[in-house]
Amino acid sequence: MTAVISDSPYRNQIPEVGWWAGNFRLTNLSGKLLGAHIAHSALILLWAGGMTLFELSRYNPSLPMYDQGLILLPHLATLGFGVGAGGQVVSTYPYFVISVLHLIPSVILAAGGIYHSLLGPEVLEDNPTWAGFFGYDWKDTDKMTTILGIHLMLLGLGALLLVAKAMFWGGLFDPWVAGGGDVRVINHPTLNPVRIFGYLFGAWGSEGMAAVNNLEDVVGGHIWVGLMLLGGGIFHILTQPFAWARRVLIYSGEAYLSYSIGAVAYMGFFAAYFASVNNTAYPEVFYGPIRTLESSPGIVSSRGWLVSFHFVLAVIFLLGHIWHALRARAIAAGFDLRKGDLIQPPLTNPQTGDRLFSIDASDLTLNFLKYLPIYRPGITPLSRGLEIGMAHGYWLVGPFTILGSLGSLHGDRASNLLGLLAAGSLIVILTIGFSIYGSTSLEKHLVTVGRPTFAVTVPNVPESLQTVDNWSQFSTGFFIGGIGGAIFAYLLLNNLNLFQVIPMIGG
Repeated sequence: MTAVISDSPYRNQIPEVGWWAGNFRLTNLSGKLLGAHIAHSALILLWAGGMTLFELSRYNPSLPMYDQGLILLPHLATLGFGVGAGGQVVSTYPYFVISVLHLIPSVILAAGGIYHSLLGPEVLEDNPTWAGFFGYDWKDTDKMTTILGIHLMLLGLGALLLVAKAMFWGGLFDPWVAGGGDVRVINHPTLNPVRIFGYLFGAWGSEGMAAVNNLEDVVGGHIWVGLMLLGGGIFHILTQPFAWARRVLIYSGEAYLSYSIGAVAYMGFFAAYFASVNNTAYPEVFYGPIRTLESSPGIVSSRGWLVSFHFVLAVIFLLGHIWHALRARAIAAGFDLRKGDLIQPPLTNPQTGDRLFSIDASDLTLNFLKYLPIYRPGITPLSRGLEIGMAHGYWLVGPFTILGSLGSLHGDRASNLLGLLAAGSLIVILTIGFSIYGSTSLEKHLVTVGRPTFAVTVPNVPESLQTVDNWSQFSTGFFIGGIGGAIFAYLLLNNLNLFQVIPMIGG
């Protein structure tokens, strides 16, 4: 047991990466990774409870919720807490109680996270004991499917919890009740599979599942989803992966991460769309008008914030899914991410001895990685930095321009300039971070190569950047390219009218 990873007896199992790699450092340390998961759960509960109290402290009952930038209180109101006829808030006490009920377990989980991260055993052995229940080996496919099954069952119980709230614990807010809506108990949820699964095929509207317009179908859908998740969980716990799954899927920690955040990305896109068009699960009285991000000119509604951030986070998770999927495939194929090239034959199936046919040394995955700016052969560190920086600077301007102008969605030269300044500031911060990383993480030593110069071995970056001079050039190129890309995007935004005139001239 040790609290310091660098002194760990399992040091040879820890990837050679810096602190910025996050939980990747704990890949093979099941005890510490459990602590990280528990700590993350504590942070989620802390945010939910603390943010609810914050929203409650600034809630103005004389104004609609959607005009106050609230995101948690509208959800609680939709669940039927503290609201009455017409969506009027009759009591804020339930919101206070719910916030406290989130804060108390956050403290308990925080203590558990600290214990397992600093004091508990670093590696939990997989055995019949209670502690062994949380032990695992990434390549143990049976254990991994068991863990998947447990997660599915927990999700199923969560879906059925909403059903219990709707049917037995006070009901849900129904915006379609006469008089502007009211809270009612759902006594007869829809169980007809044709009705429920017809939403998947657009049978009841072009919006698909988001076309649902009554709470009976909402609750019935949760019953079906809950039972399917419970059944799927039990199936995965009791069975082992099929032979075709062993051949097609990659079994590694990074691959599991890719699968997981890919699913989260999908749900993020779906949630953004659902929140945008649906008035049953997201009543207008709490979230603002559907199919728009504004409740009035210049005022972003609660629906607008939910839709925007679900979409943005979904894009980020999708990019993460793609990146980690590429890494998982490349590593399985023998690609060394530090060298930027294939260094060993693709892995083989230990059961059959056959090469994993989902991995091919010459496929698109490996070629894509090899020719990324960070790995592409034949270019200087300065050019690498310029290319990477230009891409970052160009794409950073847009989000700051749209959402950074004091909540205004109307693009003008002032908001464009604000986006440029914000993106430029972030580029400066990132460049400073590069410099700090180089000065604190790299060990310099004097060598003689024609003349005395300082050189350094950098285990965490490609070999093309593993000298002090090359790293400095890369950082410089990133800064210049980032600022240049941001300026280019700013000029495009300021001159969009020119592009609108071109078709008119051609016509």
